[in-house]
Amino acid sequence: MNRELDAVVVGSGPNGLAAAVTLARAGLAVQVLEAQETIGGGARTLGLDLAGSAEGVVHDLCSAVHPMAWASPFFEAFDLGSRGVELLAPDVSYAQPLDGGRAGIAYHDLDRTVDRLPGADGAAWRSLLGPLSAGWQDVVALALGDKRTVPHRLLRPAGAATVARFAAAVLEQGSAAAWGRRFASDEASALLTGVAAHAITPLPSLAGAGTALLLASLAHAPGGWPLPRGGSGSIVAALVEDLRAHGGEVVTGHPVRTRADLPPARAHVFDTAPGVVADVYADRLATGAARALGRFRHGDAAAKVDLVLSGPVPWAEPEVGRAGTVHVGGTRAEMSRAESEVAAGRHAERPMVLASDPSVVDPARAVGGLRPLWTYAHVPAGSTRDVTEDVVAQIERFAPGFRDVVVGSRCVPAAQMSRHDESYVGGDIAGGAVTMWQMVARPTPRPDPYAVGLEGVYLCSASTPPGPGVHGLGGWYAARRVLRREFDVREPPSLAPR
Repeated sequence: MNRELDAVVVGSGPNGLAAAVTLARAGLAVQVLEAQETIGGGARTLGLDLAGSAEGVVHDLCSAVHPMAWASPFFEAFDLGSRGVELLAPDVSYAQPLDGGRAGIAYHDLDRTVDRLPGADGAAWRSLLGPLSAGWQDVVALALGDKRTVPHRLLRPAGAATVARFAAAVLEQGSAAAWGRRFASDEASALLTGVAAHAITPLPSLAGAGTALLLASLAHAPGGWPLPRGGSGSIVAALVEDLRAHGGEVVTGHPVRTRADLPPARAHVFDTAPGVVADVYADRLATGAARALGRFRHGDAAAKVDLVLSGPVPWAEPEVGRAGTVHVGGTRAEMSRAESEVAAGRHAERPMVLASDPSVVDPARAVGGLRPLWTYAHVPAGSTRDVTEDVVAQIERFAPGFRDVVVGSRCVPAAQMSRHDESYVGGDIAGGAVTMWQMVARPTPRPDPYAVGLEGVYLCSASTPPGPGVHGLGGWYAARRVLRREFDVREPPSLAPR
């Protein structure tokens, strides 16, 4: 801790590590401070002491499926593949089981998806998502930008056309008057709504529609919805290895509560909730800046349930079992009702549940005949409820006999999610309420969303653009500003492997 530092990064999630890697590659002396004893924030993969769990069965602590890891411009430049990170895309990107053994199936292959949907809904799905998946790079530039500048590729005719299509689709799928017009079947309407529910927001909404269209277009794009071989921790390991190769260091077990917890440096970059910055610099922030950070609104929550199974989930529709991600919520109307209950501060009788069995594409994740099942349920912010039974009952509804294969479980209620990642305030895994305003103006409407109004202090978490997801972009965008303003480094460093 006596080392003379140029930059200190607080928090070792993907954004914090992306910032640290960028700064270290520019030749700066960089130190990352992590409150937990393990590195990676919500992208950690750990062995958990669950009853009935075989030694070697590991669980993804929060994030498990990573369409943004291959689509992110940061990770494209960083080149995860050349660093030994294998992103395994299942043939079925995601699925939506329904009562009566029915299901909506979103294949990686757009044509297969279209062919399976009933009646005219296949053609309707193609007309909505076909152009967006073909123009996925423009969709990513629009959705994953810094929300303050216009990416050059969007100024081209093709890019501008994609922006117009995306905006029209958001208006259609985000308004109560229009979102029921495109699809006639439960399969198609529920299939898209399950993706929108990732936003943990009332549906329909513009923010939910934007989330659905980004993720659904990536599902049919080259990388699909992959799971990293061995778990999300492999992405973290690649970042940490590169950071250390360029002289950076990570100190674990070091929470930052006050300025006394920070070693001196020319720049301090926080991969944390905005409230942490406000607390640490309470005596230095101007009143206006403090108020702006204080107005940041956190959203509703997720409660995590890790399960150990003695076999695959016995879905009534076997094709669901080929999906890397399963949205367990029933019809569009049922999911909308459940999300409205959560927004009103109540637990839904049948909550929205997300589930992923990594052994679908990574058989080595199953050990000794046992396999992990990653799940979470949407709940009101700060909920203390153990939702294990809610999750099991909801899956059992579409997979009769599921209870018989569950041999171990652990629930982390929403109120306890911040114990393993302090950024998850009240269980808010999105780093802030997912509203159209907060997706553009998070954490504040400042011209620079990463500056907090204090010289040398920056924020780079999911509470900054482009928002939630394992993409590293908040850290990358913030670090480039740090280099330019604090160190007069105009040309950002290459991220390419040696």
